[in-house]
Amino acid sequence: MADNLPPDTDRNAGKKRGGKSGKVADFRYKRSNQQGKRSANGPKARANPKRSEPARRRSASPPPRRGEAYAALDLGTNNCRLLIARPSGKDFTVIDAFSRVVKLGEDLATTGRLSDEAMDRALSALKICAEKLRRRNVRLARSVATEACRRATNGADFIERVQSETGIVLDIITAEEEARLAVLGCHILLEQGEGPAVIFDIGGGSTELVLLKPGGKIPRIIDWQSVPWGVVSLTDTVGRNECDGKTGREARLARYTKMRELVSDSFAPFAERIADASKCPDIRLLGTSGTVTTLASLHLELPHYDRKAVDGLIVPSRAMREISTALSGMSPDERSELPCIGHDRADLVVAGCAILESILDLWPAERLGVADRGIREGILRSLMAAERQSERSLAALHEMRVEKAGD
Repeated sequence: MADNLPPDTDRNAGKKRGGKSGKVADFRYKRSNQQGKRSANGPKARANPKRSEPARRRSASPPPRRGEAYAALDLGTNNCRLLIARPSGKDFTVIDAFSRVVKLGEDLATTGRLSDEAMDRALSALKICAEKLRRRNVRLARSVATEACRRATNGADFIERVQSETGIVLDIITAEEEARLAVLGCHILLEQGEGPAVIFDIGGGSTELVLLKPGGKIPRIIDWQSVPWGVVSLTDTVGRNECDGKTGREARLARYTKMRELVSDSFAPFAERIADASKCPDIRLLGTSGTVTTLASLHLELPHYDRKAVDGLIVPSRAMREISTALSGMSPDERSELPCIGHDRADLVVAGCAILESILDLWPAERLGVADRGIREGILRSLMAAERQSERSLAALHEMRVEKAGD
């Protein structure tokens, strides 16, 4: 499937930091101990812009050698995630992964900046990622940053610091590209059917919704919207006052209602545009985020999280609403005691529930597909598709030269 999908085409993403998006050069992840030396993702462009030209030529390189790998790194508002894989036919096999809650966007909604503590947490995780990338013989990679770095006034400075201290070059991608990569990474889990479909990604700092054209194996995007509400940004905007342990159930429900109103107002233009499509029979819905995987785990009553049980699950939307309503009335301590939530998600899951219910309002599908995959898988498929296209182009050029020589 991956080779039928388009490679990355948004070369303007990341302009905020002065770089280019979608680097697919020969990234060896060598150590970067001082400024001006070769970085993990290729030559340091700012020291000498002309040095990046050989790297671009290498992007159309010979086929991968045995043992070499692709990597995708996604630094979000709440999590830092890495996936390393090797090609396996038209798909890939994961050989290493890493995920850590870093809360990069903590307090961003109120201050407009990434805090020193948040940046230090993210850098600690990224240093682990850099070491994994070096050990795993990664040849092609792409590392992206999303809403927190897009919004923060010091986001570009943080990107520079990451490159200096870890050698990793992060692209600050646009919300549109974030939505495209999420679709690319999880669309194969869409429930079978002929009706229109919506895929959504509830992140830490934003939520993306994408309307797909019905029919066909390759997803075609009809419309999309990104709103600045994710589990972190919505929680910080409404306030974390419930965490003082003194907030009663009625106050918690009122807080949840306010969350619902904020999100629904932001979704309103998109809801209006897709109103006719939402009335079609056999509409489908697929979500990728920690919110939907957590709620799916609660629906299955799992004692601990199990990706194999959750990824690809189809859940009645009504059941997800019931779980959301129940969680919104609980105290943080009560939520933290539930399996698959714990302390890390106890204060954020309610915001995710509010976003999810608002999505179910505008797209009332009877069932919800659950995906434990998204941007990272989309990046890997983009990298592999681009390389396969390059190989086909080189093969066609070779055939032309052979035919010309025969003449």
